[in-house]
Amino acid sequence: MKNKFNKYPSVKVSENYKCCTSWNSISEELLQKLINKKNIVVIETYHGVYDDEIISEIKNGINPKYFINAQDAMLSEDEIKTLVYPDVTDDRIFGFLTNLQIEQFFNVDKIKELQDIIDSIDEGVIVVYGIGASLICGNPTLLVYADMARWEIQLRFRKNEISNLGITNPNEDFARQYKQAFFVDWRVLDRLKKRLFENIDYLLDTNKRDTPKMISGKALLDGLKQTATQPFSVVPFFDPGPWGGQWMKDFCNLDKDAENYAWCFNGVPEENSLLLEFDGETVEIPSINVVFYQPEELLGEMVHGRFGDEFPIRFDFLDTFDGGNLSLQVHPLTEYIQEHFGMHYTQDESYYMLDAKPDAEVYLGLRDDVNPKTMIAELREAQNGGKPFDAKKHVQTFPAKKHDHFLIPAGTVHCSGINGMVLEISATPYIFTFKLWDWGRLGLDGLPRPINIEHGEKVIKWNRTKLWTEKHLVNQVEVIAEGDGWREERTGLHEREFIETRRHWFTKKVLHNSNGGVHMLNLIEGDEAIVESPKNKFKPFVVNYAETFIIPAMVGEYTIRPFGESEGKECATILAYVRG
Repeated sequence: MKNKFNKYPSVKVSENYKCCTSWNSISEELLQKLINKKNIVVIETYHGVYDDEIISEIKNGINPKYFINAQDAMLSEDEIKTLVYPDVTDDRIFGFLTNLQIEQFFNVDKIKELQDIIDSIDEGVIVVYGIGASLICGNPTLLVYADMARWEIQLRFRKNEISNLGITNPNEDFARQYKQAFFVDWRVLDRLKKRLFENIDYLLDTNKRDTPKMISGKALLDGLKQTATQPFSVVPFFDPGPWGGQWMKDFCNLDKDAENYAWCFNGVPEENSLLLEFDGETVEIPSINVVFYQPEELLGEMVHGRFGDEFPIRFDFLDTFDGGNLSLQVHPLTEYIQEHFGMHYTQDESYYMLDAKPDAEVYLGLRDDVNPKTMIAELREAQNGGKPFDAKKHVQTFPAKKHDHFLIPAGTVHCSGINGMVLEISATPYIFTFKLWDWGRLGLDGLPRPINIEHGEKVIKWNRTKLWTEKHLVNQVEVIAEGDGWREERTGLHEREFIETRRHWFTKKVLHNSNGGVHMLNLIEGDEAIVESPKNKFKPFVVNYAETFIIPAMVGEYTIRPFGESEGKECATILAYVRG
Protein backbone atom coordinates (compact mmCIF):
# COMPACT_ATOMS: atom_id res chain seq x y z
CA MET A 1 0.00 0.00 0.00
CA LYS A 2 1.46 3.35 -1.06
CA ASN A 3 1.57 6.14 1.47
CA LYS A 4 0.06 9.25 -0.10
CA PHE A 5 -1.41 10.65 3.09
CA ASN A 6 -2.09 14.36 2.58
CA LYS A 7 -0.98 16.34 5.63
CA TYR A 8 -2.08 19.68 4.15
CA PRO A 9 -5.48 19.28 2.48
CA SER A 10 -7.05 22.52 1.28
CA VAL A 11 -10.23 23.89 -0.20
CA LYS A 12 -9.47 25.64 -3.48
CA VAL A 13 -11.79 28.64 -3.51
CA SER A 14 -13.40 29.04 -6.92
CA GLU A 15 -13.55 32.82 -7.03
CA ASN A 16 -10.36 34.72 -7.86
CA TYR A 17 -9.49 36.62 -4.70
CA LYS A 18 -6.30 38.46 -3.82
CA CYS A 19 -4.14 37.14 -0.99
CA CYS A 20 -1.55 39.47 0.55
CA THR A 21 1.52 37.52 1.64
CA SER A 22 3.81 40.02 3.37
CA TRP A 23 3.51 42.85 5.86
CA ASN A 24 4.38 45.32 3.11
CA SER A 25 1.58 44.13 0.84
CA ILE A 26 -0.83 44.03 3.80
CA SER A 27 0.00 47.63 4.71
CA GLU A 28 -0.38 48.75 1.09
CA GLU A 29 -3.77 47.07 0.84
CA LEU A 30 -5.02 48.74 4.02
CA LEU A 31 -3.66 52.17 3.10
CA GLN A 32 -5.53 52.09 -0.20
CA LYS A 33 -8.79 51.97 1.77
CA LEU A 34 -7.90 54.81 4.15
CA ILE A 35 -8.99 57.75 2.04
CA ASN A 36 -11.06 59.71 4.56
CA LYS A 37 -9.87 62.66 6.60
CA LYS A 38 -10.34 60.49 9.70
CA ASN A 39 -9.87 56.73 9.49
CA ILE A 40 -10.34 54.20 12.25
CA VAL A 41 -8.81 50.74 11.78
CA VAL A 42 -10.00 48.15 14.29
CA ILE A 43 -7.78 45.08 14.52
CA GLU A 44 -9.75 42.56 16.55
CA THR A 45 -7.55 39.63 17.59
CA TYR A 46 -8.23 36.10 18.71
CA HIS A 47 -6.46 34.71 21.74
CA GLY A 48 -2.85 33.62 21.17
CA VAL A 49 -1.61 35.92 18.40
CA TYR A 50 1.89 37.38 18.70
CA ASP A 51 0.93 40.91 19.70
CA ASP A 52 4.50 42.17 19.42
CA GLU A 53 4.76 41.21 15.76
CA ILE A 54 1.38 42.56 14.66
CA ILE A 55 1.66 45.84 16.59
CA SER A 56 5.18 46.54 15.32
CA GLU A 57 4.35 45.78 11.69
CA ILE A 58 1.08 47.73 11.70
CA LYS A 59 2.73 50.77 13.27
CA ASN A 60 5.57 50.65 10.75
CA GLY A 61 3.30 49.90 7.80
CA ILE A 62 0.43 52.37 8.12
CA ASN A 63 2.00 54.83 10.58
CA PRO A 64 -1.13 55.64 12.60
CA LYS A 65 -1.41 59.02 14.24
CA TYR A 66 -2.94 57.35 17.30
CA PHE A 67 -2.65 53.77 18.52
CA ILE A 68 -5.07 52.49 21.16
CA ASN A 69 -4.64 49.10 22.80
CA ALA A 70 -7.95 47.59 23.88
CA GLN A 71 -6.15 45.86 26.72
CA ASP A 72 -6.03 49.23 28.48
CA ALA A 73 -9.80 49.04 28.95
CA MET A 74 -9.84 45.56 30.43
CA LEU A 75 -10.54 44.74 34.03
CA SER A 76 -7.49 44.25 36.22
CA GLU A 77 -5.91 40.81 36.18
CA ASP A 78 -7.17 40.13 39.69
CA GLU A 79 -10.70 41.08 38.66
CA ILE A 80 -10.51 38.79 35.61
CA LYS A 81 -9.22 35.89 37.72
CA THR A 82 -12.16 36.39 40.08
CA LEU A 83 -14.55 36.59 37.10
CA VAL A 84 -13.45 33.32 35.52
CA TYR A 85 -12.75 31.32 38.69
CA PRO A 86 -16.22 29.68 38.95
CA ASP A 87 -15.65 28.17 35.49
CA VAL A 88 -11.89 27.56 35.71
CA THR A 89 -11.94 26.10 39.27
CA ASP A 90 -8.85 24.75 41.05
CA ASP A 91 -8.87 21.42 39.24
CA ARG A 92 -5.90 20.87 36.93
CA ILE A 93 -7.99 19.35 34.12
CA PHE A 94 -11.70 20.02 34.48
CA GLY A 95 -13.74 23.20 34.58
CA PHE A 96 -17.22 24.35 33.61
CA LEU A 97 -18.18 25.68 30.18
CA THR A 98 -18.58 29.39 30.67
CA ASN A 99 -21.53 31.59 29.83
CA LEU A 100 -19.42 34.74 30.02
CA GLN A 101 -19.46 37.34 27.25
CA ILE A 102 -16.47 39.45 26.16
CA GLU A 103 -18.09 42.63 27.53
CA GLN A 104 -17.72 41.28 31.07
CA PHE A 105 -13.92 41.38 30.76
CA PHE A 106 -13.92 45.15 30.25
CA ASN A 107 -14.35 48.22 32.44
CA VAL A 108 -17.23 50.28 31.06
CA ASP A 109 -15.71 53.59 32.24
CA LYS A 110 -12.37 52.81 30.61
CA ILE A 111 -14.09 51.98 27.34
CA LYS A 112 -15.89 55.31 27.51
CA GLU A 113 -12.59 57.12 28.10
CA LEU A 114 -11.06 55.54 25.00
CA GLN A 115 -14.17 56.30 22.97
CA ASP A 116 -13.98 59.95 24.06
CA ILE A 117 -10.35 60.08 22.90
CA ILE A 118 -11.35 58.70 19.49
CA ASP A 119 -14.23 61.19 19.21
CA SER A 120 -11.90 64.08 20.02
CA ILE A 121 -9.60 63.31 17.09
CA ASP A 122 -10.54 65.11 13.88
CA GLU A 123 -8.11 63.67 11.37
CA GLY A 124 -5.51 61.00 10.73
CA VAL A 125 -5.40 57.24 11.09
CA ILE A 126 -6.41 55.71 14.42
CA VAL A 127 -5.68 52.06 15.13
CA VAL A 128 -7.63 50.26 17.86
CA TYR A 129 -5.94 46.96 18.51
CA GLY A 130 -6.45 43.73 20.45
CA ILE A 131 -9.05 41.46 21.95
CA GLY A 132 -12.23 43.51 22.35
CA ALA A 133 -11.10 46.32 20.02
CA SER A 134 -14.48 46.13 18.26
CA LEU A 135 -16.19 46.97 21.57
CA ILE A 136 -14.38 50.30 21.66
CA CYS A 137 -15.24 51.26 18.10
CA GLY A 138 -18.25 49.55 16.64
CA ASN A 139 -18.29 51.39 13.30
CA PRO A 140 -14.69 51.61 12.04
CA THR A 141 -13.42 52.48 8.59
CA LEU A 142 -11.94 48.97 8.43
CA LEU A 143 -12.36 45.90 10.63
CA VAL A 144 -9.44 43.48 10.44
CA TYR A 145 -9.88 40.17 12.24
CA ALA A 146 -6.69 38.31 13.25
CA ASP A 147 -7.78 34.70 13.73
CA MET A 148 -5.71 31.92 15.26
CA ALA A 149 -5.65 28.11 14.88
CA ARG A 150 -6.40 26.15 18.03
CA TRP A 151 -3.42 23.83 17.68
CA GLU A 152 -1.05 26.73 17.15
CA ILE A 153 -2.37 28.27 20.36
CA GLN A 154 -1.55 25.04 22.19
CA LEU A 155 1.96 24.91 20.73
CA ARG A 156 2.54 28.50 21.86
CA PHE A 157 1.32 27.56 25.33
CA ARG A 158 3.84 24.74 25.43
CA LYS A 159 6.64 27.12 24.47
CA ASN A 160 5.56 29.55 27.24
CA GLU A 161 4.99 32.28 24.66
CA ILE A 162 1.41 33.35 25.33
CA SER A 163 -1.07 33.80 28.17
CA ASN A 164 -4.75 33.24 28.78
CA LEU A 165 -7.38 35.85 28.08
CA GLY A 166 -6.83 39.04 30.07
CA ILE A 167 -4.07 37.75 32.35
CA THR A 168 -0.29 37.31 32.24
CA ASN A 169 0.59 33.64 32.83
CA PRO A 170 2.99 32.43 30.08
CA ASN A 171 4.84 30.17 32.53
CA GLU A 172 1.72 28.48 33.88
CA ASP A 173 1.41 24.69 33.64
CA PHE A 174 0.27 23.83 30.09
CA ALA A 175 -2.64 21.70 31.31
CA ARG A 176 -4.05 24.62 33.29
CA GLN A 177 -3.58 27.07 30.42
CA TYR A 178 -5.29 24.70 28.02
CA LYS A 179 -8.12 24.10 30.48
CA GLN A 180 -8.79 27.83 30.84
CA ALA A 181 -8.69 28.27 27.07
CA PHE A 182 -11.08 25.35 26.53
CA PHE A 183 -13.63 26.28 29.19
CA VAL A 184 -13.43 30.08 29.02
CA ASP A 185 -11.21 31.85 26.48
CA TRP A 186 -12.35 30.07 23.32
CA ARG A 187 -16.01 30.15 24.31
CA VAL A 188 -15.94 33.90 24.98
CA LEU A 189 -13.99 34.78 21.84
CA ASP A 190 -16.02 32.47 19.61
CA ARG A 191 -19.20 34.25 20.70
CA LEU A 192 -17.64 37.55 19.67
CA LYS A 193 -16.32 36.14 16.39
CA LYS A 194 -19.75 34.90 15.38
CA ARG A 195 -21.14 38.40 15.87
CA LEU A 196 -18.44 39.90 13.66
CA PHE A 197 -18.37 37.54 10.66
CA GLU A 198 -20.52 39.69 8.37
CA ASN A 199 -18.66 42.89 9.27
CA ILE A 200 -15.06 41.71 8.74
CA ASP A 201 -13.29 43.67 5.99
CA TYR A 202 -10.09 41.61 6.15
CA LEU A 203 -9.03 38.30 7.69
CA LEU A 204 -5.44 38.20 8.96
CA ASP A 205 -3.60 34.88 9.30
CA THR A 206 -0.48 35.05 11.50
CA ASN A 207 -0.22 31.38 12.44
CA LYS A 208 3.39 31.41 11.26
CA ARG A 209 5.57 34.14 12.69
CA ASP A 210 6.80 36.67 10.12
CA THR A 211 4.71 34.96 7.42
CA PRO A 212 1.42 36.85 7.48
CA LYS A 213 -1.40 36.39 4.99
CA MET A 214 -4.49 38.51 4.50
CA ILE A 215 -7.67 38.08 2.48
CA SER A 216 -10.82 40.12 2.26
CA GLY A 217 -13.78 39.39 4.48
CA LYS A 218 -15.78 38.50 1.38
CA ALA A 219 -13.12 35.97 0.37
CA LEU A 220 -13.33 34.41 3.83
CA LEU A 221 -17.11 34.12 3.80
CA ASP A 222 -17.23 32.80 0.23
CA GLY A 223 -14.59 30.24 1.19
CA LEU A 224 -16.66 29.10 4.16
CA LYS A 225 -19.80 28.92 2.02
CA GLN A 226 -18.03 26.88 -0.64
CA THR A 227 -16.58 24.49 1.93
CA ALA A 228 -20.12 23.67 3.10
CA THR A 229 -21.07 22.55 -0.42
CA GLN A 230 -18.38 19.93 -1.09
CA PRO A 231 -16.32 17.12 0.45
CA PHE A 232 -13.35 18.45 2.43
CA SER A 233 -10.71 17.47 4.96
CA VAL A 234 -9.37 19.45 7.88
CA VAL A 235 -5.63 19.71 8.57
CA PRO A 236 -4.43 16.74 10.64
CA PHE A 237 -2.34 17.44 13.72
CA PHE A 238 0.09 14.82 15.05
CA ASP A 239 1.22 14.79 18.66
CA PRO A 240 3.57 12.59 20.73
CA GLY A 241 2.59 10.94 23.98
CA PRO A 242 3.97 8.74 26.74
CA TRP A 243 2.39 5.66 25.13
CA GLY A 244 2.87 6.72 21.51
CA GLY A 245 3.67 4.34 18.67
CA GLN A 246 5.38 4.04 15.30
CA TRP A 247 2.62 3.19 12.79
CA MET A 248 1.79 6.75 11.74
CA LYS A 249 5.42 7.53 10.93
CA ASP A 250 5.20 5.20 7.93
CA PHE A 251 1.59 5.49 6.86
CA CYS A 252 1.26 9.25 7.35
CA ASN A 253 4.74 10.23 6.09
CA LEU A 254 5.98 11.70 9.35
CA ASP A 255 9.40 12.46 10.80
CA LYS A 256 11.15 9.11 11.23
CA ASP A 257 13.48 10.60 13.85
CA ALA A 258 10.65 11.60 16.19
CA GLU A 259 10.40 9.44 19.31
CA ASN A 260 6.76 8.57 18.68
CA TYR A 261 3.38 9.83 17.60
CA ALA A 262 0.51 9.03 19.92
CA TRP A 263 -2.39 10.99 18.46
CA CYS A 264 -3.54 12.31 15.15
CA PHE A 265 -6.43 14.73 15.38
CA ASN A 266 -7.71 14.44 11.82
CA GLY A 267 -11.44 15.00 12.16
CA VAL A 268 -11.95 17.39 15.05
CA PRO A 269 -13.32 20.71 13.76
CA GLU A 270 -13.22 22.12 17.31
CA GLU A 271 -9.40 21.89 17.20
CA ASN A 272 -8.26 21.33 13.60
CA SER A 273 -7.50 23.98 11.02
CA LEU A 274 -8.96 24.49 7.57
CA LEU A 275 -6.80 25.66 4.67
CA LEU A 276 -8.49 27.92 2.11
CA GLU A 277 -6.52 28.19 -1.12
CA PHE A 278 -6.47 31.42 -3.12
CA ASP A 279 -4.40 31.44 -6.32
CA GLY A 280 -1.89 28.97 -4.94
CA GLU A 281 -1.64 30.55 -1.46
CA THR A 282 -3.25 28.86 1.54
CA VAL A 283 -4.79 30.77 4.42
CA GLU A 284 -5.16 28.89 7.71
CA ILE A 285 -8.27 29.38 9.83
CA PRO A 286 -9.94 27.32 12.58
CA SER A 287 -12.17 24.75 10.88
CA ILE A 288 -14.83 25.45 13.50
CA ASN A 289 -15.48 28.67 11.54
CA VAL A 290 -17.37 26.61 8.94
CA VAL A 291 -19.60 25.23 11.69
CA PHE A 292 -20.18 28.72 13.09
CA TYR A 293 -20.93 30.41 9.77
CA GLN A 294 -22.70 27.61 7.85
CA PRO A 295 -24.23 25.42 10.56
CA GLU A 296 -27.38 24.29 8.75
CA GLU A 297 -25.61 23.80 5.42
CA LEU A 298 -22.83 21.75 7.02
CA LEU A 299 -24.67 19.88 9.77
CA GLY A 300 -28.20 19.72 8.42
CA GLU A 301 -31.34 20.94 10.14
CA MET A 302 -31.80 17.94 12.42
CA VAL A 303 -28.20 17.89 13.68
CA HIS A 304 -28.09 21.69 13.98
CA GLY A 305 -31.37 21.68 15.89
CA ARG A 306 -30.00 19.12 18.32
CA PHE A 307 -26.42 20.31 18.81
CA GLY A 308 -26.43 23.96 17.75
CA ASP A 309 -23.25 25.20 16.08
CA GLU A 310 -21.13 22.34 17.44
CA PHE A 311 -19.72 19.52 15.33
CA PRO A 312 -20.81 16.44 17.29
CA ILE A 313 -18.65 13.72 15.65
CA ARG A 314 -14.93 13.26 16.17
CA PHE A 315 -12.39 11.06 14.31
CA ASP A 316 -8.83 10.69 15.58
CA PHE A 317 -5.99 8.16 15.62
CA LEU A 318 -4.44 6.45 18.65
CA ASP A 319 -1.15 4.74 17.79
CA THR A 320 0.32 2.15 20.19
CA PHE A 321 2.40 0.20 17.63
CA ASP A 322 5.59 -0.70 19.54
CA GLY A 323 4.41 1.79 22.15
CA GLY A 324 2.46 1.28 25.37
CA ASN A 325 -1.07 0.81 26.66
CA LEU A 326 -3.33 3.84 26.71
CA SER A 327 -4.42 4.95 30.16
CA LEU A 328 -7.20 2.85 31.66
CA GLN A 329 -10.19 5.18 31.65
CA VAL A 330 -13.92 5.77 31.70
CA HIS A 331 -16.12 8.57 30.37
CA PRO A 332 -18.91 10.30 32.33
CA LEU A 333 -22.56 9.39 31.95
CA THR A 334 -24.75 12.04 30.35
CA GLU A 335 -26.32 13.22 33.60
CA TYR A 336 -22.89 13.43 35.25
CA ILE A 337 -21.33 15.59 32.53
CA GLN A 338 -24.40 17.84 32.51
CA GLU A 339 -24.36 18.36 36.27
CA HIS A 340 -20.61 18.72 36.81
CA PHE A 341 -19.30 20.35 33.62
CA GLY A 342 -22.19 22.03 31.83
CA MET A 343 -22.05 19.80 28.73
CA HIS A 344 -25.34 18.57 27.34
CA TYR A 345 -23.94 15.34 25.85
CA THR A 346 -21.08 13.05 26.78
CA GLN A 347 -18.12 11.32 25.15
CA ASP A 348 -19.50 8.06 23.90
CA GLU A 349 -16.97 6.48 21.58
CA SER A 350 -15.61 3.42 19.81
CA TYR A 351 -12.32 1.90 18.69
CA TYR A 352 -12.13 0.89 15.04
CA MET A 353 -8.94 -1.12 14.50
CA LEU A 354 -7.26 0.38 11.46
CA ASP A 355 -4.40 -2.05 11.98
CA ALA A 356 -3.09 -4.41 14.65
CA LYS A 357 -0.20 -6.72 15.40
CA PRO A 358 -0.94 -10.36 16.34
CA ASP A 359 -0.69 -9.64 20.09
CA ALA A 360 -2.90 -6.54 20.06
CA GLU A 361 -5.73 -6.37 22.57
CA VAL A 362 -8.35 -4.00 23.90
CA TYR A 363 -9.35 -3.60 27.54
CA LEU A 364 -13.14 -3.35 27.52
CA GLY A 365 -15.58 -3.76 30.36
CA LEU A 366 -15.02 -5.70 33.57
CA ARG A 367 -14.35 -9.29 34.50
CA ASP A 368 -17.31 -11.34 35.66
CA ASP A 369 -15.79 -11.68 39.13
CA VAL A 370 -15.01 -7.98 39.57
CA ASN A 371 -15.47 -6.58 43.08
CA PRO A 372 -16.06 -2.80 42.88
CA LYS A 373 -14.74 -2.02 46.36
CA THR A 374 -11.59 -4.07 45.81
CA MET A 375 -10.93 -2.59 42.39
CA ILE A 376 -11.29 1.02 43.60
CA ALA A 377 -9.17 0.31 46.68
CA GLU A 378 -6.39 -1.16 44.53
CA LEU A 379 -6.58 1.78 42.11
CA ARG A 380 -6.14 4.19 45.02
CA GLU A 381 -3.29 2.15 46.45
CA ALA A 382 -1.48 2.21 43.10
CA GLN A 383 -2.07 5.93 42.68
CA ASN A 384 -0.62 6.59 46.14
CA GLY A 385 2.63 4.81 45.27
CA GLY A 386 1.71 1.32 46.40
CA LYS A 387 1.60 -1.90 44.42
CA PRO A 388 0.98 -1.31 40.68
CA PHE A 389 -2.61 -1.88 39.66
CA ASP A 390 -3.22 -5.31 38.12
CA ALA A 391 -5.63 -4.27 35.38
CA LYS A 392 -6.27 -7.77 34.04
CA LYS A 393 -7.41 -8.89 37.48
CA HIS A 394 -10.43 -6.60 37.17
CA VAL A 395 -10.81 -5.54 33.52
CA GLN A 396 -11.78 -7.80 30.65
CA THR A 397 -9.50 -7.93 27.59
CA PHE A 398 -10.29 -9.00 24.02
CA PRO A 399 -7.86 -9.81 21.21
CA ALA A 400 -7.93 -7.10 18.55
CA LYS A 401 -7.32 -7.58 14.84
CA LYS A 402 -7.54 -5.28 11.81
CA HIS A 403 -11.10 -4.08 11.09
CA ASP A 404 -12.50 -5.09 14.48
CA HIS A 405 -14.88 -2.51 15.96
CA PHE A 406 -15.22 -2.12 19.73
CA LEU A 407 -18.09 0.06 21.00
CA ILE A 408 -17.54 2.12 24.16
CA PRO A 409 -20.65 3.82 25.56
CA ALA A 410 -19.99 6.15 28.49
CA GLY A 411 -19.51 4.36 31.78
CA THR A 412 -17.49 1.51 30.20
CA VAL A 413 -13.95 0.98 31.53
CA HIS A 414 -11.61 0.71 28.55
CA CYS A 415 -8.29 1.35 26.84
CA SER A 416 -6.35 0.16 23.83
CA GLY A 417 -3.42 -2.11 24.56
CA ILE A 418 -0.01 -2.13 22.91
CA ASN A 419 0.40 -2.74 19.16
CA GLY A 420 -2.94 -1.37 18.02
CA MET A 421 -3.73 1.38 15.54
CA VAL A 422 -7.08 2.79 16.54
CA LEU A 423 -9.39 5.02 14.56
CA GLU A 424 -11.37 6.48 17.44
CA ILE A 425 -14.92 7.44 16.45
CA SER A 426 -16.58 9.40 19.19
CA ALA A 427 -18.80 12.23 20.27
CA THR A 428 -16.97 15.53 20.60
CA PRO A 429 -16.59 16.33 24.36
CA TYR A 430 -13.14 14.75 24.29
CA ILE A 431 -11.57 16.51 27.27
CA PHE A 432 -13.78 14.57 29.69
CA THR A 433 -11.73 11.42 30.18
CA PHE A 434 -11.47 10.05 33.70
CA LYS A 435 -8.14 8.24 33.90
CA LEU A 436 -8.17 5.42 36.43
CA TRP A 437 -4.64 4.06 35.98
CA ASP A 438 -1.75 5.13 33.77
CA TRP A 439 0.66 2.28 34.33
CA GLY A 440 2.87 4.41 36.60
CA ARG A 441 4.03 6.69 33.78
CA LEU A 442 4.90 10.36 33.68
CA GLY A 443 3.66 12.72 31.00
CA LEU A 444 6.02 14.23 28.44
CA ASP A 445 6.27 17.24 30.74
CA GLY A 446 7.82 15.03 33.43
CA LEU A 447 4.76 15.36 35.68
CA PRO A 448 2.40 12.58 36.73
CA ARG A 449 -0.59 12.49 34.40
CA PRO A 450 -3.78 13.43 36.29
CA ILE A 451 -5.74 10.47 37.60
CA ASN A 452 -9.46 10.90 38.29
CA ILE A 453 -10.54 7.96 40.42
CA GLU A 454 -12.93 10.21 42.40
CA HIS A 455 -14.88 11.06 39.25
CA GLY A 456 -14.40 7.67 37.62
CA GLU A 457 -15.79 5.50 40.40
CA LYS A 458 -19.05 7.48 40.27
CA VAL A 459 -19.74 6.69 36.61
CA ILE A 460 -18.45 3.13 36.10
CA LYS A 461 -21.23 0.78 34.99
CA TRP A 462 -20.28 -2.25 37.05
CA ASN A 463 -22.71 -4.56 35.24
CA ARG A 464 -20.76 -4.30 31.98
CA THR A 465 -18.88 -7.55 32.45
CA LYS A 466 -17.65 -10.09 29.89
CA LEU A 467 -20.95 -11.60 28.72
CA TRP A 468 -22.66 -8.22 28.42
CA THR A 469 -19.67 -6.68 26.65
CA GLU A 470 -19.33 -9.55 24.16
CA LYS A 471 -23.04 -9.39 23.37
CA HIS A 472 -23.32 -5.61 23.00
CA LEU A 473 -19.92 -4.05 22.32
CA VAL A 474 -17.63 -6.38 20.35
CA ASN A 475 -17.95 -6.55 16.55
CA GLN A 476 -21.66 -5.87 16.33
CA VAL A 477 -21.48 -6.23 12.55
CA GLU A 478 -24.66 -6.64 10.54
CA VAL A 479 -24.97 -6.69 6.75
CA ILE A 480 -27.50 -4.00 5.77
CA ALA A 481 -27.45 -4.18 1.99
CA GLU A 482 -25.33 -5.38 -0.92
CA GLY A 483 -25.21 -5.11 -4.67
CA ASP A 484 -22.94 -5.46 -7.66
CA GLY A 485 -19.44 -4.73 -6.35
CA TRP A 486 -20.40 -3.41 -2.91
CA ARG A 487 -21.58 -4.42 0.57
CA GLU A 488 -22.84 -2.20 3.41
CA GLU A 489 -22.49 -3.23 7.05
CA ARG A 490 -23.71 -1.64 10.23
CA THR A 491 -20.89 -1.80 12.79
CA GLY A 492 -22.34 0.36 15.60
CA LEU A 493 -22.55 2.28 17.68
CA HIS A 494 -24.34 1.09 20.80
CA GLU A 495 -27.97 2.12 21.26
CA ARG A 496 -26.91 4.47 24.08
CA GLU A 497 -24.78 6.39 21.59
CA PHE A 498 -26.18 8.87 19.06
CA ILE A 499 -23.65 8.05 16.33
CA GLU A 500 -24.36 5.42 13.69
CA THR A 501 -21.45 3.81 11.81
CA ARG A 502 -21.62 2.03 8.46
CA ARG A 503 -18.80 0.20 6.70
CA HIS A 504 -18.85 -0.11 2.92
CA TRP A 505 -16.70 -2.62 1.05
CA PHE A 506 -16.55 -1.88 -2.65
CA THR A 507 -14.79 -2.69 -5.91
CA LYS A 508 -17.14 -0.49 -7.93
CA LYS A 509 -18.94 2.82 -7.50
CA VAL A 510 -21.13 3.10 -4.38
CA LEU A 511 -23.98 5.61 -4.17
CA HIS A 512 -24.38 7.47 -0.87
CA ASN A 513 -26.78 10.17 0.28
CA SER A 514 -26.21 12.56 3.17
CA ASN A 515 -29.98 12.52 3.73
CA GLY A 516 -29.90 15.98 5.25
CA GLY A 517 -27.19 15.25 7.82
CA VAL A 518 -23.40 15.61 7.95
CA HIS A 519 -21.25 12.55 7.21
CA MET A 520 -17.70 11.90 8.40
CA LEU A 521 -15.71 9.12 6.73
CA ASN A 522 -12.30 7.49 6.61
CA LEU A 523 -10.80 5.34 3.86
CA ILE A 524 -9.93 2.27 5.93
CA GLU A 525 -8.90 -0.03 3.06
CA GLY A 526 -7.37 0.74 -0.33
CA ASP A 527 -4.73 3.14 -1.62
CA GLU A 528 -7.14 5.82 -2.80
CA ALA A 529 -10.74 6.46 -3.74
CA ILE A 530 -12.58 9.27 -5.45
CA VAL A 531 -15.72 11.04 -4.25
CA GLU A 532 -17.95 12.42 -7.02
CA SER A 533 -21.29 14.14 -7.48
CA PRO A 534 -23.78 12.41 -9.81
CA LYS A 535 -25.12 15.88 -10.65
CA ASN A 536 -21.70 17.63 -10.85
CA LYS A 537 -22.47 19.75 -7.78
CA PHE A 538 -18.80 19.67 -6.72
CA LYS A 539 -15.44 18.81 -8.23
CA PRO A 540 -14.17 15.23 -7.78
CA PHE A 541 -12.43 14.77 -4.45
CA VAL A 542 -9.62 12.23 -4.06
CA VAL A 543 -9.03 10.61 -0.68
CA ASN A 544 -6.01 8.48 0.28
CA TYR A 545 -5.71 5.59 2.69
CA ALA A 546 -6.42 6.52 6.33
CA GLU A 547 -7.58 10.05 5.46
CA THR A 548 -10.67 11.42 7.14
CA PHE A 549 -13.10 13.59 5.18
CA ILE A 550 -16.40 15.37 5.74
CA ILE A 551 -19.49 15.40 3.53
CA PRO A 552 -21.70 18.42 4.35
CA ALA A 553 -25.41 17.82 4.75
CA MET A 554 -26.32 19.90 1.71
CA VAL A 555 -24.28 17.68 -0.64
CA GLY A 556 -27.07 15.10 -0.88
CA GLU A 557 -26.11 12.32 -3.28
CA TYR A 558 -22.46 11.41 -3.75
CA THR A 559 -20.55 8.38 -4.97
CA ILE A 560 -17.29 6.75 -3.88
CA ARG A 561 -15.27 4.37 -6.04
CA PRO A 562 -11.75 2.94 -6.14
CA PHE A 563 -9.34 5.27 -7.87
CA GLY A 564 -5.86 5.15 -9.39
CA GLU A 565 -3.98 1.97 -8.56
CA SER A 566 -6.91 0.85 -6.42
CA GLU A 567 -9.22 0.50 -9.42
CA GLY A 568 -10.57 -3.02 -9.58
CA LYS A 569 -9.41 -3.74 -6.01
CA GLU A 570 -11.53 -3.88 -2.88
CA CYS A 571 -11.63 -0.67 -0.85
CA ALA A 572 -13.57 0.20 2.28
CA THR A 573 -14.81 3.27 4.11
CA ILE A 574 -16.19 3.71 7.61
CA LEU A 575 -18.96 6.32 7.76
CA ALA A 576 -20.35 8.03 10.85
CA TYR A 577 -23.46 10.17 11.15
CA VAL A 578 -25.95 11.28 13.78
CA ARG A 579 -28.96 9.00 14.04
CA GLY A 580 -32.30 10.58 13.24
